[in-house]
Amino acid sequence: MHYFWIYSVWIPGVAFLFGFQGFPVRSVDMQRATDNITIRQGDTAIIRCYVDDKVSRVAWLNRSNIIFAGQDKWSLDPRVDLVTKGQLEYSLRIQKVDVYDEGSYTCSIQTKQQPKTSQVYLIVQVPASIYKVSEDITVNEGSNVTLSCLASGRPDPAITWRLLNPSAEPLEGEEYLDIIGIMRNQAGRYECKASNDVATPDVKYVNVVVNYPPTIKKTQSSETPVGRMGMLQCDATAVPTPEFEWYRDEKRLSNAQGLNIQILGTTTILMIANVTEEDYGNYTCVASNRLGVQNASVFLYRPGTGRDINGSACVSQSLWLLLASFACLFFKC
Repeated sequence: MHYFWIYSVWIPGVAFLFGFQGFPVRSVDMQRATDNITIRQGDTAIIRCYVDDKVSRVAWLNRSNIIFAGQDKWSLDPRVDLVTKGQLEYSLRIQKVDVYDEGSYTCSIQTKQQPKTSQVYLIVQVPASIYKVSEDITVNEGSNVTLSCLASGRPDPAITWRLLNPSAEPLEGEEYLDIIGIMRNQAGRYECKASNDVATPDVKYVNVVVNYPPTIKKTQSSETPVGRMGMLQCDATAVPTPEFEWYRDEKRLSNAQGLNIQILGTTTILMIANVTEEDYGNYTCVASNRLGVQNASVFLYRPGTGRDINGSACVSQSLWLLLASFACLFFKC
């Protein structure tokens, strides 16, 4: 301890310290000194030092630099000052603490017998902050995707991912989230959260769009009498949104001659005004985007017959029930 005082205080400031005739100070209360202090970036740190009447000289040092010698300030940092309550306290206050303030601080005193020091280590914590995250992306189904989320903080933040679907369960990944062979149900908004328990976690989002070819999920045929309006419907899912076409045999249909085609997002409706005998039969709905094409047959048929214009067997539900009854009687079921 004696050599520490000589090296840290006497050599750089011997003329000043021992010529200083400021207020009387007292020896450090070593029992009340704090070994280390943890402070959040931007807050105010007070590093305590208490003295008694046996002290002849006192100073604050950061590493080997003198901050205060007695009441005289050697540091040029305007954020730093002394906290002195009467003659018992000689504490150092640092406002708006930053990471470069982290380190060892020494309250060093000189008594008539020997020098003494009280050393405190200031630990500066920094809230987690995400400084780089993947941009929103659009990929094709089956592609491999890597999302990145880079964050800083002290201590180092933990990074977690979630896909914000109804379950929003955590995903396996830290700075990088790898998705192998992405599927359409993995599209959505991904949440990256960085936390280190210093402050509220930092959160960023990445939107992932997954393109896939059309799939026709539902068709609606129509049993319509002559003279009434027939409506055929076709629903498809696809990204990008599918384009629809309607065909009768090999002929593409358009909005003309009593036909009206409506497209509402992923649904298309073919309306046939004033149905005639010639309108009965098979119609084809085609859904397409740049990734693929799918088609499905939709029927317009006479009520009760279940037959199209070509006389194909489209047996209605009532006819099936009748045939089933006869079969049951014949085989005595």
